[in-house]
Amino acid sequence: MGDLIARHAPTDLSRSAVPGLRLYASDRPTRMVSVNYDPMLCLVVAGSKQTMLGDVVYPYQAGDCLVVSAELPVCGSVIETPYRALSFDLNAATIARMMLEMGVPSLSDQPPPSGMRVARLDDDLLEPLARLVRLLDRPQEIAMMTPMIERELIWRLLNSRHAPTVCQIGSSESRLSGVNRAIRWIRDNYARPMRVEDLSAMAGMSLSTFHRHFRTVTTMSPLQFHKQVRLQEARARLLSGDDGAAETGFTVGYDSPSQFTREYARQFGLPPGRDRVRMRETLSAGGLSTG
Repeated sequence: MGDLIARHAPTDLSRSAVPGLRLYASDRPTRMVSVNYDPMLCLVVAGSKQTMLGDVVYPYQAGDCLVVSAELPVCGSVIETPYRALSFDLNAATIARMMLEMGVPSLSDQPPPSGMRVARLDDDLLEPLARLVRLLDRPQEIAMMTPMIERELIWRLLNSRHAPTVCQIGSSESRLSGVNRAIRWIRDNYARPMRVEDLSAMAGMSLSTFHRHFRTVTTMSPLQFHKQVRLQEARARLLSGDDGAAETGFTVGYDSPSQFTREYARQFGLPPGRDRVRMRETLSAGGLSTG
């Protein structure tokens, strides 16, 4: 499957022709790159990578799968090459429908699991993932076969060790759903002032419960998460635009240019201007990867 992934992996990291499927290939180690993960199942086919969520490092290698249950800002780097991986979106509505058909109860009263989990891939999950990738060589079958393979994949996930995480994604009233509402607000409104009390009300939890569950899912406090989202957005703007550091800082919500520069350098290792030069040089050399 590694050769098939390398042949079809897009250079611009766009989605593949199969809805929900992304392919990743890198033939050289990469620097740490900031990216936002959405709920997904990721399989490493060859090589290895590490992903950081807050201060927690998740290493994974060929044969490992990564299950992401929330919208999370992470940093990742390819360690061992050639690196080949794929990911498939985990759609909450699809999971919810499957839970109803299977008679799986909602998890509204259970605490959410961590937002990321690494484990060896169950053999039952490999075949539907491989068939999704093979559809790229049979484009006439994509529209008909993808929904059926997705249903099988979700069914197998709901009957695997990942079931608690996947059920939380599909349970509209689960604790994870409340945390996800707060996460989505932060990601959509990162430049605005934030009150944790408002987020806890949005999540439908007491302040102490919200703090506890938010940290379980993201490994960060709401304030730390808010800052990381701002800094990652600033970095993306610096890479793609021509605004200076001060203007970029104001755009993402910082009132003080010095505070923005200080926190940016602490997060990424260089001040904004120098980091932009490094990123563009690395990108032109083909050394960035977010898969």
